[in-house]
Amino acid sequence: MSNQELVVLGQSRENGACCPGLVTAPLGEDQAAELAKLFKALGDPVRLRLLSMIASRAGGEVCVCDLTPAFDLSQPTISHHLKLLRQAGLIDCERRGTWVYYWALPATLDRLAAFLKTSQTAEATA
Repeated sequence: MSNQELVVLGQSRENGACCPGLVTAPLGEDQAAELAKLFKALGDPVRLRLLSMIASRAGGEVCVCDLTPAFDLSQPTISHHLKLLRQAGLIDCERRGTWVYYWALPATLDRLAAFLKTSQTAEATA
């Protein structure tokens, strides 16, 4: 067995990177639980499509009235999925009159992207 110290993500004292990648070091318990909430929210095809529709919208936000017709689901079911995405911190919303407008939270998406980035991905984008 090696004498190398096992560095846990989020507990490293080096370089102060906020979001080390998946292949950098093992996750600590708290970080694993936090990231699992995000991945659980994205683990449903409807929620993944909703996030994609919201994040890719020109202007950065979309009315719920534009989201609902894209699915063969009831409006309450769509609202439930949007609520789970909000609770996970992936999107936020604001009521304007009778409609609710949604937008993606870039910091959370960037955090997921940074976590999933491998050394090959980092080299390819550099």
